Amino acid sequence: MKEGEMMTSEQVQALYVSIQTRPRPEDVAELVLDVLGGDLQAEAAQGPCSIASVLSKREHELLRYASRYSYKRLGVDYSSMARDFSRPTSQLPRQGAVAVALFGQDHPPMSASDWLDGARALRYVEVVGAQLGKMVGANDFRTDRLRTKASRRAAGIHKNARWYNKRWRLLKRIEEKVARLAWNQRKYDYTRASKSMLAVRLTPEDVAADANTSCFVAYMAARMSRRSAFTNKSQVRAFDTVAQALMARCEQSATTRWDIVAHVLPDASILVRLTDEQKGRLLGQCWELLGGMADMLETTWKAMPGFDLSKMIVGRGHDSSTWNQVAGGWNMIRSQWMSLLHAMGAEAWLDDACPGKVMRAMAADVARWHLASGGDVHPDTKVWALLPTPWDVLRGKARCGLLDVEAACYAAGVKPETWTGPRGDREAVAFAPTPELVHGVAVASPQLATLLRKAGWFSGRTPKSVPTGIVVERDEHGAAILAHEGQRDSAIAQD
Repeated sequence: MKEGEMMTSEQVQALYVSIQTRPRPEDVAELVLDVLGGDLQAEAAQGPCSIASVLSKREHELLRYASRYSYKRLGVDYSSMARDFSRPTSQLPRQGAVAVALFGQDHPPMSASDWLDGARALRYVEVVGAQLGKMVGANDFRTDRLRTKASRRAAGIHKNARWYNKRWRLLKRIEEKVARLAWNQRKYDYTRASKSMLAVRLTPEDVAADANTSCFVAYMAARMSRRSAFTNKSQVRAFDTVAQALMARCEQSATTRWDIVAHVLPDASILVRLTDEQKGRLLGQCWELLGGMADMLETTWKAMPGFDLSKMIVGRGHDSSTWNQVAGGWNMIRSQWMSLLHAMGAEAWLDDACPGKVMRAMAADVARWHLASGGDVHPDTKVWALLPTPWDVLRGKARCGLLDVEAACYAAGVKPETWTGPRGDREAVAFAPTPELVHGVAVASPQLATLLRKAGWFSGRTPKSVPTGIVVERDEHGAAILAHEGQRDSAIAQD
């Protein structure tokens, strides 16, 4: 692609899909090569040193190095890990078809996709429910239905109780599934936000605006969306040398859309390039997400009896997955929100309302691993325990201002700026290939990963036997860090 040349619709769509899903960074690097001018056939014909018309020699070498294990170059298209986040599913279309069969066609027509639209589904329930004297939201079987023949006759229903109850229950179940689908859809959105921040809000029109911008955002989103490794140390940072090179291209271009870059990189050097209107728009999106996440965190916490928020160690039956997904989203969006406040010179807002971070829940065995390796409860957990819950702060039920957060940080021995300051510019780490992971443990190949996952290894359950010799390398505390094929001996450990 030459300077100023527009992307094709296929390239725009490929970049947009990569931002909204979970591809490997290697495959996004391959896509970036295609968009910015790289060509595999030209490389094969002219040799590895051929340079695209726009890419510099260093940029081309970095992208080729990052994409050397892409599916396109390997000639395979297989990974044991999903390439998308788990999308919500529902049985609403099937139950909707039953409703149409029971109530007839003299109602608002509903296609299978219409049933997955919560507003349309509830409108249908409202219309047909009027025939049964049922209102949307009135779902108590003992008090909200017409229980007697006289009450049904008075409503113009000359059918027996079995006919009536069957239809009443169906509408109730449809309402419940609409609510469950809405919950899962919100959790899906928050899970993606926990990885790539506000990239989930980008549209195809945003992606089509500028090639350099979209290539950087797509690659950065892929790096941010990688799965977490099972470790008692920090995760590998997303901003690597390839992202750094793509950012340098954006800085050299006069057409870069910095407001789009800020969706995934809300650093001070980025936000200073935005207009107040652009900052305000991003700030509003962050606040909307924080409010929804606070509600879901509270609901999830209330459904986990015995879950001690001061220790953050989950027990059997606790929905730690939902909590951790939403907590991750809260912390990412909160960081972006605070950076925007500082960039707008509106940090005084934090004097009245400064909700804290949300700690992830930890399994008891991981907590023991931390203690065995000389660690302790994370200092941030101590700060979290001293502050009111975010949902109470957002609703005004509890006061938590900037001074309250700083006092809790000092009491826990934590630097206050890690909780209250804007996000500074980051340093790039070296690019590293994306590993195959089985419950966070790195595995030598996708085929071996599939085998171990089916056998139940590293899942916390008793694993099944595996027919080949598998070596599991462990650290000094017995935690698995790598699994690969090898000669079976006494060092082989079953998880």
